[in-house]
Amino acid sequence: MELIQNYVNGQIIGPRSDAYLDNVEPATGEVYSQIADSDERDVERAVEAAIAAFPAWSNTSAEDRFAILMRLCGLIERDLEALAQAESRDNGKPITLARTIDIPRAIANFRFYATAAMHVANESHDTVGRNAINYTLRQPLGVVGCISPWNLPLYLFTWKVAPALAAGCTVVAKPSEVTPMTAFMLSRLCIEAELPPGVLNIVHGLGPKVGSAIVAHRDVKAISFTGGTKTGEEIARVAAPMFKKLSLELGGKNPNIIFADCDYEEMLSTTVRSSFSNQGEICLCGSRIFVERPIYERFRNDFVERVKALKVGDPKDETTDVGAIVSKQHFDKIMSYIELAKAEGGTILCGGRSVAAETPRRGEGEQAETRPVGSVSEPGIPHSALRTQHSCGSFIEPTVIEGLPYDCRTNQEEIFGPVVTIMPFDTEDEVLAYANSVRYGLSATVWTENLSRAHRMAAALESGIVWINCWLLRDLRTPFGGVKDSGLGREGGFEALKFFTEEKNVCIEI
Repeated sequence: MELIQNYVNGQIIGPRSDAYLDNVEPATGEVYSQIADSDERDVERAVEAAIAAFPAWSNTSAEDRFAILMRLCGLIERDLEALAQAESRDNGKPITLARTIDIPRAIANFRFYATAAMHVANESHDTVGRNAINYTLRQPLGVVGCISPWNLPLYLFTWKVAPALAAGCTVVAKPSEVTPMTAFMLSRLCIEAELPPGVLNIVHGLGPKVGSAIVAHRDVKAISFTGGTKTGEEIARVAAPMFKKLSLELGGKNPNIIFADCDYEEMLSTTVRSSFSNQGEICLCGSRIFVERPIYERFRNDFVERVKALKVGDPKDETTDVGAIVSKQHFDKIMSYIELAKAEGGTILCGGRSVAAETPRRGEGEQAETRPVGSVSEPGIPHSALRTQHSCGSFIEPTVIEGLPYDCRTNQEEIFGPVVTIMPFDTEDEVLAYANSVRYGLSATVWTENLSRAHRMAAALESGIVWINCWLLRDLRTPFGGVKDSGLGREGGFEALKFFTEEKNVCIEI
């Protein structure tokens, strides 16, 4: 049974408590590793290491930081398959998604910020009439805290850590206790890449113990957090009185608005993907689908047919479209919302049921404890073969619901699973009212060939990101974040580098 331990001051070490938590494989329901059950003592040790490392790291040239981070990129790329297998096993996502999206994006995150740090330019202003020059210095904050979620584990962990390191900060980071494996594997690669001790420290454990200790620590100057809105509210309550910088990427309840003049086939295939990628466990998934009435019936029939064809099964199967729900707790939450939708008058067009996938027991026929994570590729599971075998994970059929009012709980609250609702609309004003009615404002998608309408909708939607005729098409140079209860601040591009620095104005009169 592999122990997932902390990475502090350049070393892999156990928690001060000597206690561990079970790490469950979502596809089988079996415990396959154990996670350090850390507490505030481990956070204190990590902060001390980060404080000690900060002077040297902050004075390391951008070129030298680039070289170290690019070595790390190369090691992640070398181990891409092992990391993808581990991510799929730990999270329940299809192996093809981990292999083509999650791990490549982690590489891209480090590469982008390693390069970007060498292109940061400070501003200067010639004060006419006073013979003075003002210039701005951007200096790294110091020790910062990065807390990442379970849905895109290494992808989002590196999305935070990379710009912090590139900016010259030292980091105390906490990956989700639900999906800790790839962050643990990254710690080993950091040692191999010769990242100086204390520059990055990874502390595993529960949010109320580890996450809270990071947020409350007075020597941690900023918090970058991605996760639920309620947790974000608690972080803000604790951190704001200490005047910490905050970047909070929180929940979403994203509208997908489809006009009759869209490119229908492109829209249809993308909408299936934007609804159910990663089991719908992406904060950017379009969970409320609004369709202009002239094509509503056609869309409903075609969409349901495509969704029914999605293959639910073992994440290790190369042909699986929808894998396992990340945890039993989250599975129960999703199923409760499907029951709520029925109670609110919704009609289940497809899905709506939990299923038990026939998944081979990991390590069957060999010593599971001695096999490297992700070293075996098991056979696939046809949709018709979904049934209980010797071990059960948490699987939910992709679910499409119609007949609900726009303002019911199912259409207002974040479900974060393979569940979408569909409803027709007649006018732009009507669908804008539907789209903007929720407390969230992370992303929105609009499908139309009318350029004027596209611009009108983009301007009127209460959303931090608007995709026109596409979805999840990301340019790492652009700011990322939401409005309303979807968060505070922006990640991505130079916005992230700026977040991890403090501006200082210097005025010199000549």
